[in-house]
Amino acid sequence: MLTITEVSRSYQVSTRMLRYYEQQGLIASLRIPDYAYRVYDEENIARLRLILLLRRLRVPLKAIAAILSSNDAEQAVRILQEKIAEIDAEQHTLSTIRETLALFVQRIGLADADRRLTLLEDEALLSAVNALQLSNTTLKERTLMTELQTADNARWKILNVRHVLLPETTVAAFHFIGPDPEQHVDAMAAAFVRNSGLYAAKPDARMFGFNHPNPAPDREHYGYEVWVTIPEGMDVPAPGVKKIMPGGLYAAHTIDFPNFHEWQWLLDWAMNSPSYEPAGSGSPEDMFGSLEEHLNWVHNAHYGSAADVPVRVDLLLPVRKRGK
Repeated sequence: MLTITEVSRSYQVSTRMLRYYEQQGLIASLRIPDYAYRVYDEENIARLRLILLLRRLRVPLKAIAAILSSNDAEQAVRILQEKIAEIDAEQHTLSTIRETLALFVQRIGLADADRRLTLLEDEALLSAVNALQLSNTTLKERTLMTELQTADNARWKILNVRHVLLPETTVAAFHFIGPDPEQHVDAMAAAFVRNSGLYAAKPDARMFGFNHPNPAPDREHYGYEVWVTIPEGMDVPAPGVKKIMPGGLYAAHTIDFPNFHEWQWLLDWAMNSPSYEPAGSGSPEDMFGSLEEHLNWVHNAHYGSAADVPVRVDLLLPVRKRGK
C-alpha cells in the first residue's frame, strides 16, 4: 500500500492529477481505519502505471478509460490500432512536409535573390505542396489546423469571461506549507465539512483556494490555502481558522480540471481589456489575490464525488475598471 504522496513521488505525477484520475473512475484509493491518509493498493498502482504509459504514447484518457473498463481484448486492440493509424497518417504528412522543405532548400540555393519569388511557379514545388494538402485529411490533422488558427487569433480574445462580485463573507480557512499542500488542506477542509454538518446548515457553501506562498525556485515547498464559506455563528475548530473573506470584483473563467495553464489566458484577457485591468494584492505570495473556486466541492466533500458531474474550477482574477 502506498499513500497518495508516495505514489506522486514514485511516479512523478501530481497529486492533483491523481485525484482527477480518481474522479474520472480510472483509479481508486482506499481508506484504512484509524489511518489519516488514503492509500493505493497494488491493483490501482498497476492501473496508474498503465495510464501513465499510454498517456506517454499519446493515447487520450477517453480511450484509456475504455481499455481499463473492458475485459474485451479485441476492443483494446481496436483502440490502439486506431491510434497507430493516426500516427501513420501524421508520419506521412510530416514526411511530405520534410520532402517539400528539402526541395525548397535545393531550389533556393540555386536561385539568386531576385529570382526566389519565381519559385512559386516551379511545378515540382507546387506538386509537392498539393500533395501535402491532399494528405492532410485525418481528423487529428484538421483539429491541429483549427488549434493553430485559434492560437493565431490569441486565446484570450475568445474567452467567455464573466464578471463576478463576491460579497464579504465569513470563511473557515485551512493552510498548509510542505509537500502536496493541496492534498493536506483538502483533507482538513473535507473533515471540517463532514464533522460540522456544513452542507446541511449551508447547502450553498462554496470553496475557494489559492497558492500561499507561490512555488518559487528558491524554496523547497509552496503552500496552499482553502476558504470554505460558513454561517457567521459557526465555530471553526483547529487546525482551521475563522476569517473574513473580503470579496470584490473578479473576472471569472471556467476550466475543466486540471487545465490550470488557462490562468495565463485570463491574465492576457485582463491585460488587453479596454475596460478592466488586473487588481488584487500586488504580491505573488498569494497569487495576487486571485482565487480558484472548486465548483460542487462542498457537496462532494459531504457526500462523495458524483462520477457523472464534470470536475470544473472557476479561475477568479481580481479586476477593476481602468482609470480608477
